[in-house]
Amino acid sequence: MKIIERISAKNVDIYGAEPITIAFLGDSVTQGCFECYFDDKGVQTVFDAKSAYPTRVKEILNILYPAAQINLINAGISGDNAVNGNNRFERDIAPYKPDLVVASFGLNDACGGKEKLKDYTVALESIFGKVKNLGAECIFVFQNIMDTKVSHNLKEDREKDLAKFFAGIQNGGITDIYYKAAKETALKCGVKFCDIYSAWKKMEESGVDTTELLANYYNHPKREFHYYTAIKIIEKMFEI
Repeated sequence: MKIIERISAKNVDIYGAEPITIAFLGDSVTQGCFECYFDDKGVQTVFDAKSAYPTRVKEILNILYPAAQINLINAGISGDNAVNGNNRFERDIAPYKPDLVVASFGLNDACGGKEKLKDYTVALESIFGKVKNLGAECIFVFQNIMDTKVSHNLKEDREKDLAKFFAGIQNGGITDIYYKAAKETALKCGVKFCDIYSAWKKMEESGVDTTELLANYYNHPKREFHYYTAIKIIEKMFEI
């Protein structure tokens, strides 16, 4: 991708080359949400942006190109979906004129069921079109699978009910449908597709208890797996 050429040029010519901006548009995983808990207002989440994959991407690029100035925009919002992401693109992404936009939606979208699938793909196509109009490159990330069972670590009935809901979406094949639709839409639009989902599926099919790899036991991957996502994104950046 051209983004690597630009970063490499900035690494060599720190005064003459323009700085690089990478923007991330997504949901709670992008924002950096991990553990969940309940209080009198309902379900709450632990925010830890420094451990999120956008931060890890920048950290790794800074190791590879230590002299290059790379600006990071994290426009992930907890609970968001592709339709909302598309609606706020002009506010949250466009003003920064990024060189690369990394978009990631699907987990919350899948909770809308098959009925919302068309809304999802239409929104993705719109996001990809807006990125193209900015003259930027785009990578789309489809994240991990959700819980497949109620974890023994969940004690409250409210926690268990939420886990059952997400497990129903995952085990019912709804997330699989959204994954397939996202992949087809990205490829149709000429967008690089970063496939995190299939790796999680392979682990689950090979006997790994993937539910225990989720920080909240619902849908947020543990901090260690954000490194994996970051590495896979950078691998895409190095593709021609």
